[in-house]
Amino acid sequence: MSILSYVRTTATVTILAIIIPFFIGCASDKDSDIDYVEQPVEELYNYGMDLMIDKEYTKAIKELSTVEQQHPYSKWAVRSQLMVSYAYYELNKFDDAIDSLNFFIQLHPGNKDVDYAYYLKALCYYEQIPDVERDQKSAELAFKSLQELIDRFPNSTYARAARLKLDLVKDHLAGKEMLIGRQYESKKQYLAAINRYSNVINDFQNTNHVSEALYRLIECYEILGLSDEAKKIAAILGHNYPGDLWYSNSYKLIKAVELENDFKLNQKKKDDSWFNRPYLIDYADRPIDP
Repeated sequence: MSILSYVRTTATVTILAIIIPFFIGCASDKDSDIDYVEQPVEELYNYGMDLMIDKEYTKAIKELSTVEQQHPYSKWAVRSQLMVSYAYYELNKFDDAIDSLNFFIQLHPGNKDVDYAYYLKALCYYEQIPDVERDQKSAELAFKSLQELIDRFPNSTYARAARLKLDLVKDHLAGKEMLIGRQYESKKQYLAAINRYSNVINDFQNTNHVSEALYRLIECYEILGLSDEAKKIAAILGHNYPGDLWYSNSYKLIKAVELENDFKLNQKKKDDSWFNRPYLIDYADRPIDP
């Protein structure tokens, strides 16, 4: 190859090395422009809501998120944020829903739908409540969130539903306390059991577990020999639940303990009688002097 040919070849390669990336970059920019096409906000939102109605929640999240990206300051973006949260809720992606709702509440505390955001957040915790055998962290968070909604928006249309669910959560948490209390009692850890039963009575009044909690307290006090305390609790149980099975059981228990105590007392008196005193028996056994 001549020197001239070599120079021409080298120059051609150099030019191509410069030109090709330029055209590739232009093509990439062109493709990027094609991918990003701003659409009318109402069209995007309505399409997203159509997907919600059809229960295509994953697609709806993508579409409604586009509303937020392309039109972040529009009223449709605010609505889209709330609908995205609801879509996550329907997909049982509760953590994502809660994160989205917390962001909405923080960003729009004065929005007319913020009470719904609080309610939906509470529902996310409520739906995750396990049975009483397991940890009750979700129940505690549901309790807190429902109470927060009621305190902040007592006249909200969602407050009534929140109160009903709050009663169910209280009953559930009371059931957990009763379960632990019975476990302590079965292990003869009576003071620990008393604390749990007292929690039910003090913190979860008007639940279905209060009458049993009162009865279990009577049991523990009787076992510990605190009959006077047991009778006081029985009086409270009888006053508040006169026809309840647990009151009937407590009445039978106290009577049984009284009969047992009377029997023991009579037995002790009998054992202490002068007929059974050792020195009298010894004296009677002595030979009579002539």
